[in-house]
Amino acid sequence: MEDMPTPSLDAIRAALADVQDPEIHRPITELNMVESVDIADDGKVTVTILLTIAGCPMKTRLQTDTTAAVSKVEGVTSVDVRLGVMSDEQRAALKDHLRGGQADKEIPFAKPGSLTRVYAVASGKGGVGKSSVTVNLAAALADSGLSVGVVDADIYGFSVPRMLGVENRPTQVDDMILPPDSHGVKVISIGMFVPGNQPVVWRGPMLHRALQQFLADVFWGDLDVLLLDLPPGTGDIAISVAQLIPNAEILVVTTPQQAAAEVAERAGAIALQTKQRVAGVIENMSWMELPDGSRQEIFGSGGGQQVAESLTRSIGAPVELLGQIPLDVTLREGSDNGTPVVLEHPDSPAAVALRGIAKGLGTRSRGLAGRSLGLTPAGR
Repeated sequence: MEDMPTPSLDAIRAALADVQDPEIHRPITELNMVESVDIADDGKVTVTILLTIAGCPMKTRLQTDTTAAVSKVEGVTSVDVRLGVMSDEQRAALKDHLRGGQADKEIPFAKPGSLTRVYAVASGKGGVGKSSVTVNLAAALADSGLSVGVVDADIYGFSVPRMLGVENRPTQVDDMILPPDSHGVKVISIGMFVPGNQPVVWRGPMLHRALQQFLADVFWGDLDVLLLDLPPGTGDIAISVAQLIPNAEILVVTTPQQAAAEVAERAGAIALQTKQRVAGVIENMSWMELPDGSRQEIFGSGGGQQVAESLTRSIGAPVELLGQIPLDVTLREGSDNGTPVVLEHPDSPAAVALRGIAKGLGTRSRGLAGRSLGLTPAGR
């Protein structure tokens, strides 16, 4: 039998270009994480990968992915992946590369040229399922192929990490935070930084600073959609969102109950003061589907349409009822076990409704209002 050819360095580097960092989602070759490649005459390949930090939580996956990629190269008999750690200078260079020349502490979504659609999910009161709606919309959008991020801006009542099944803590590269990824959604929450179920007891300025860090210090990459799960009401966070991301659009979540609808109207009407656009209204817990095919409207009916019509009158621009989500036990179960219903039970009534709303939001294009088109008047 003829001797196997010795694998070429070019072929191995091409294979390494297919390996992505599990947190940054860029090829490790592009991030200058490959320190060296050594090829022995017998086909044994030794690859040294530089981690951003010594305690990188995804290092095992990085080793596994690198081993699998290099093993496919013709002539490779075995692969030994060794791990090192970047120097301070290398980490600084990585930060500059990722930010693409963007200044530190700058919020990319607030820049005039940003193509990311930003939706602030609001409600007048708690208990209407705002967070469940947020995580399921995010999961459905990501499942459709979009790049999606979620900011759990409900600092006091954070719940998004559990609902999305996030188990890893963020990784920090100097002052840059790499958000965990779950079900294809990048997530950041204050719940990732407090031990156990400890409450957060902060005043307004602290809330504003936390939100600013989530938006500026976190490396989000190129997002198609960013969802912010706001706390109920029209307090500090809602005002901070309007200040930090003026182009964010408001999604109002309500239930069919008239009392809840009246409160939800206030959450949407904040757009009059902040000059934001209301993207639409979502009615949750609309009805329960019974075995005989009929519907039982446990919380009444008409609340979502009432909010949409009231906001249309007060704002002076059309506000649509984007969808009605029925009561569904699988929606609650998915929130508890960390797997959104749109992924676990995609054909359930709630999942079908949520996917329909997500499809409408995902295909909506950003308006040109307030954006520079780079045009200059022709000379006379």
